[in-house]
Amino acid sequence: MAGSGSTTIEVAGLEKRYGDREVLRGVSFSVRQGEIFGVLGPNGAGKTTTVEIIEGLRGQDQGTVRVLGLDPWADRQALTAQLGVQLQESELPARMTVDEALALQAAFYDAPVDTAALRDELGLTEVRRTRFGKLSGGQRQRLSLALALVGDPRVAVLDELTTGVDPHGRRDVWDLVERVRDRGVTILLVTHLLEEAERLCDRVAVLDAGRIVALDTPAGLVRAAKGASTIRFRPSVPIDDSLLTAIPEVASVTHAGPTVRVTGTGELVHAVVAVLARHQVVAQDLRIEQATLDDAYLSLTSSPAPEPRGAGESAGESAPQTKASAKGSTAGRATRRS
Repeated sequence: MAGSGSTTIEVAGLEKRYGDREVLRGVSFSVRQGEIFGVLGPNGAGKTTTVEIIEGLRGQDQGTVRVLGLDPWADRQALTAQLGVQLQESELPARMTVDEALALQAAFYDAPVDTAALRDELGLTEVRRTRFGKLSGGQRQRLSLALALVGDPRVAVLDELTTGVDPHGRRDVWDLVERVRDRGVTILLVTHLLEEAERLCDRVAVLDAGRIVALDTPAGLVRAAKGASTIRFRPSVPIDDSLLTAIPEVASVTHAGPTVRVTGTGELVHAVVAVLARHQVVAQDLRIEQATLDDAYLSLTSSPAPEPRGAGESAGESAPQTKASAKGSTAGRATRRS
């Protein structure tokens, strides 16, 4: 369910420079309580800097940020008790086990969640006694998510949530994130997986060259992109192309053997099927290909759709050394890449 309560995160006129390079140029958005809010954009768009300012890891040059009414930079200590952060990559001591990491993280909070239940939900029970150095990439990512949720945060920032997680495990993690949101937790999700954003996010902000170029629901972004739809079918009897090209919604008609491919916009499917029916033609093996979030993303940004593993924002946006969660799970090292 989309968040409908009070504003949890408020970003207004955010600007940031690294030397002569403008990284953020007036970024503004708000996130409602209980909402999963996605941040998309090509490498170098400013995603990492925006999120690090929200987490209190960097200060902005101009603009204001409030998370739960607190200034992340000035009130960082008060905020971290209510904020969980899952980084794209995190490092713990190689000999530390999963259970030890969870227990240590829980010790930082007055009222942590049941770590055994959380471990079970994330599929970490079988590796509970496995040392961090022996975990697979997907297992490390699930442990990083668990560490972000141990403190029962009111706001969770998830960066590359399912990087390295297999497709089955990815869907398990998505289900867990939706359950966390249903408990009223506000989630800021930075992702390179457009499928993940389409599945999880109530709204999405698309950043490009330091500016928000679109902000809407995933479905709204697709509609605004006005991407073409395509239908494929085998007509029950031969038809002349002019029957289809005369339809206002049709942009093109092509053939691949007995299959007809029609591309267009608007109510394409209804218009084509109606014309075929009037001429007593049956559209056999009908397949519909609608515009997707991928199409919307490509139309909005200046770079190709992001790969699951980013190459880093740029040298000017390299992340500072920090701990594996906002509360600081261990003496481990965590780095962020976008």
